[in-house]
Amino acid sequence: MELIITARSKFQEGPEYTEPGRHGLSAAVSLTGGTGSAVQPLQARVRISNLSSAAWSGVIHIELPFKKRNPRFFLPAFMYGRNRGEAPQNVPNEFPRLREGKPSRPSSPWWMVRSDRLSHPAAFVYDTGIIYGLCASPYFIFKDGVKTEWKPELRGEFYQYSGFTCSLAKGAVGYTLGYENAPLLFIKSRLVKERAALDKNCFELSPGEEVAFTLELFAYEAGSELGVNTALREIYYRYHQSPRQGSDIRTAAADLSKAIFQDAWLPAEQTYSTFVYEDKEKGGYRYNKIISISWTGGLTAAAPVLMAALRLGEESMREQALFCIGNIITNSLNPDSGLPYEAYQDGQWSISGWWFDGMRTPGHSAYLCAQALFYIMKAYEFEKRIKDIHHEDWMHFVSKVLPILEASKNTDGEYPAILSEKTGAGLEYDSFGGVWCMAAMAYYSWLTGDKTCLVDLKFSEKHYYETYVKRMECYGAPLDADKAADSEGILAYIKAVRFLHALTGDELFLDHMKDAIDYEFSFKFAYNSPVKVPPLSTIGWSSCGGSVTSVANPHIHPMSGNLVDELFYYVQQREDPYVRQRMLNTVGWGCQTYNRYDNEFDYGKRGWMSERFCHSEGLLTETYSDGAPASTWFCLMPWAGGSVLEGLVGDYWEAEAR
Repeated sequence: MELIITARSKFQEGPEYTEPGRHGLSAAVSLTGGTGSAVQPLQARVRISNLSSAAWSGVIHIELPFKKRNPRFFLPAFMYGRNRGEAPQNVPNEFPRLREGKPSRPSSPWWMVRSDRLSHPAAFVYDTGIIYGLCASPYFIFKDGVKTEWKPELRGEFYQYSGFTCSLAKGAVGYTLGYENAPLLFIKSRLVKERAALDKNCFELSPGEEVAFTLELFAYEAGSELGVNTALREIYYRYHQSPRQGSDIRTAAADLSKAIFQDAWLPAEQTYSTFVYEDKEKGGYRYNKIISISWTGGLTAAAPVLMAALRLGEESMREQALFCIGNIITNSLNPDSGLPYEAYQDGQWSISGWWFDGMRTPGHSAYLCAQALFYIMKAYEFEKRIKDIHHEDWMHFVSKVLPILEASKNTDGEYPAILSEKTGAGLEYDSFGGVWCMAAMAYYSWLTGDKTCLVDLKFSEKHYYETYVKRMECYGAPLDADKAADSEGILAYIKAVRFLHALTGDELFLDHMKDAIDYEFSFKFAYNSPVKVPPLSTIGWSSCGGSVTSVANPHIHPMSGNLVDELFYYVQQREDPYVRQRMLNTVGWGCQTYNRYDNEFDYGKRGWMSERFCHSEGLLTETYSDGAPASTWFCLMPWAGGSVLEGLVGDYWEAEAR
């Protein structure tokens, strides 16, 4: 395989990359082994030397070209296919998209990005049955005074990030010493910066200095885009670091649940506040209520708190969660559509949640409605299992709503993302968000033994698998991301196929479950990124085990913590050390990513955690009182703690107890 090496100097005019010799640099590549397969990549040892008498500073770019036909790129947690570059892009939320030619912002035919934006240090492309790619260290360290590629077994002082690239124009994936965020840097989807001049992002070479590093190169056959995951498994093992030691599971469950119970409850509204802030001036707390029935509040907090209360024997906590669930079931139903209203404010239930003005079509959200049903059933199951209490009114509520969602599917078997407030009819499709309906229906069928909808469920599952999962591009779940590829919707799909397997015993559903788990893992950090912004940088916080939200919201958030039950189910059905280890990473991440004592994250009480953990430059918008940037939000968010809780106190709890 041929490599193309170019460089850009900090001091040159213009952004062009040219041959190393024009910069006084030499480049040599030697192949030292491997075949290029997913498990035995070709080992390319690269040496860059500064032959001049002056110090050199800039970015060095190494590209692996391929014969371009119809490429779909995969830079884990950053680029999936073309990041919807083929779809209309004039939407409020911008994220990097790939398009041929000279497209307008936010599309480009090429991208360069700092390595810590990626969950695994690799760049791949799938093109007409072949996967090409490369993998290399995400950053360099000083080891005995020498600039050295970082590896998990090495210790040394951080020197510089590297970067990864992809080019639809040239047909190439690449790696850089130093890095650029180009042609744009996406801080968040509505805060985008133009390409910056080279400065602190440079790699420097003194006169006569040489740097050596290894690129692992891939070129192997694959039946679909899913073939990328075989290589990602190997890369995980090469770079894996465990999360730092956190609390034990019982302590973490108690800390998180008590914080929500004690500090987030709104008695008048009979639910939990979406945000809780410390009021530094007046003392006590401030609440940003923006109440919803699920997704960012409501049942995604109440059901896990109920589960924790049942596990810990906390009756007052249990009663509080029951009030929340009962209030939603009693009062949220829209009599016109037969679906629950998703939002509550100033005494009124409505569809107008905090996300409403970012929607393309007004109406009920299938994501929120069906997720609410799912967590009503999970609360029902745990009350029945642990207390032998049967809340049949809960199941009656679910049984009334589910048929409306079932009737809204299109001829492909896809559930809508948005449904009519007046009739409950489907209004908007082409979205993975509706897969929560499939998860809720599959769960209901398993809980009740009613297989009436099983044939239709199988038809829908096949559609979602072929259209989204198999192509490694699941989009449209979060309502605030304008159908960017995300890691949220896949959680519902995995839950759905888990129950479809439990209902049928069909191994196909385990196969599909594995593929979907691999997609989710592509967003999940394999190693501990060297965060440079406090408080995450100062407390030793770990990124490994945390999953990036989407390519539009580039931070780690805790939602994948709710997947532990499903991962545990999978490894009970099939012995898979890789899935088991990544499940343990997820548990470990959750046990160290909240306040284990007051103010550990520079705010809040024990048990507090927010949804935002900025592992890179993405979403660095929070600030300290002096204006300095902060790498987390300074607030308690019950749904975030609830996501971690759900994973800790579910089925895995019983296995830990044994």
